[in-house]
Amino acid sequence: MQVGLIKPLYPYEKRVALLPKDINNFSNDLIIETGFGNYLNISDAEYISKGCRINSRNEIFKMCDAICCLKLLQPCDYEFIRSGQIIVGWTHPTGSGTEFFNNIAVPLGLLIVDLDNINPSLYYLDKKIPIPWIPRDFIRENSVMAGVCSTLHALISYGYYPKSNTKVAILAPGNVSQGAYQLISKFNCNIRLFYRKTMEEFYNTIRDYDIIINGIEVDKPNIHIITKDQLKEINKGTLIIDAAADAGNAIEGTHYTNIGDPLYEENGITFYEVNNAPTILYRESSKIISESLSKWVFSYDFKEYYELIK
Repeated sequence: MQVGLIKPLYPYEKRVALLPKDINNFSNDLIIETGFGNYLNISDAEYISKGCRINSRNEIFKMCDAICCLKLLQPCDYEFIRSGQIIVGWTHPTGSGTEFFNNIAVPLGLLIVDLDNINPSLYYLDKKIPIPWIPRDFIRENSVMAGVCSTLHALISYGYYPKSNTKVAILAPGNVSQGAYQLISKFNCNIRLFYRKTMEEFYNTIRDYDIIINGIEVDKPNIHIITKDQLKEINKGTLIIDAAADAGNAIEGTHYTNIGDPLYEENGITFYEVNNAPTILYRESSKIISESLSKWVFSYDFKEYYELIK
């Protein structure tokens, strides 16, 4: 099967999903967009030397049965998508990619592969099908990197250097929260970790914290980790970092920001809601992503996705 890899046009995105060093006897015929590796100074010739072909973005949409784009396809690509194509990446069909899924994917009968670290799944029309060959936590290191980068970028953007008397709450002990803890602990802050079972204690002490870092992604509608009413209890001047990047869900009423303008203030509270924070450290992130995707995505025959919907 012809599989095309295109550059993500998502704002400020610099990560490269597949590096030449990780290409090795794949089942599919890879066609790489011209300049795919430019951010890492990787030439087209390096991909050609690994057996790939190089072509323009538009030609890749015409030629390929499957399109791999690390982040959501942008509206400028919609006119080139063909019915029945496979779209692979962090597509978030029930999150930030809901509009694309409902308005583009469903009418065109696209097979949407969401490379979610916890529940990698294929979405087709009204079906959600687990992908049996991709394991849970297959790209764990990138989730940890999300916690590291969100926290680092938020602090720099806020112009804040935490000290030993800075009080920090980190919500949930998952991969993202682990990354956030790795970074914030370097400042020797006063840190408290809260689990789902101890959230009531967090709510009772919510006014105590200078920084609140959320690492919980909500998987059910209308269930928020922090509600609008609870936000009213938080002191003005508090920095809230949604490292899980689950805008409007984990923290009710929040909206996404971007790398170029990562913060916004509301009622005296500053929010960070960037959903591609690992691109801050794009060289390291690209290595992590490429190693994982080469093993669990590109080494498998993409025809298997069509088999899943039969």
